[in-house]
Amino acid sequence: MTLAADIALAHRLADAAGAAIRPYWRGDIGLESKEDATPVTLADRAAEAAMRQILSAERPADGIIGEEYGNERPGAARQWVLDPIDGTTSFVAGRPIFGTLISLMQDGWPILGVINQPIGGERWIGAAGETTLFNGRPVRARPCPDLSEAVLGTTSPHAFSAHEGEHFLNLATKVAQRRIVYGGDCYNYGLVASGHIDIVVEAGLKLHDLAALVPVIEGAGGMMTDWNGEPLNADSEGHVIALGDPARLEDVMEALACGH
Repeated sequence: MTLAADIALAHRLADAAGAAIRPYWRGDIGLESKEDATPVTLADRAAEAAMRQILSAERPADGIIGEEYGNERPGAARQWVLDPIDGTTSFVAGRPIFGTLISLMQDGWPILGVINQPIGGERWIGAAGETTLFNGRPVRARPCPDLSEAVLGTTSPHAFSAHEGEHFLNLATKVAQRRIVYGGDCYNYGLVASGHIDIVVEAGLKLHDLAALVPVIEGAGGMMTDWNGEPLNADSEGHVIALGDPARLEDVMEALACGH
């Protein structure tokens, strides 16, 4: 299977998910709480079902890892990782900063990723060896000469444990306080790729939250690692650093006091 064919399929998956989500936008979303107390809506389920239907027809040998409907063919070398609505809390609140995440992993490593915002019509797609595209045009993360000049993002300080929160706050003291952005989920990572945010730091992410982000960030010249500077894969624990400028990795790790 060619990378070009996989990219074309990823676009179709994003189109199908968006078509399933938009009818629920700011309407009757059927909000429920899952066993882990996280929210889920009819739109989440409809979008994942639409993507799974396409994958089952077009890639019957590939595995699927989905947030809402579990895993299929877990032993397959190629795995499609689906998060139909990353940022369900924002979706429920009517804030158009959620996104659909679609990733293709080969032997546990993400090689293709899509961040799709179906309300604003914004789509980032990255693939191994390719330049990240935003709505079909190449994008580039921006240089960041010093942490004091960085825009730092995270979805919520409440997502950190007390211990993790101390590390994040230590990093936050190194950047200008008026340049810290809260909220955004996957949308923040798209903004890193497009050169608007410099650093995103989060914890507790699951595979469906992070797999698609890696090719998008890396294809824009940025870097994604865990808090120890290791590359992200299927075995990563969910502590994430996203950098527009890889030169700031050691600064961020030092500020997070990793390993100390």
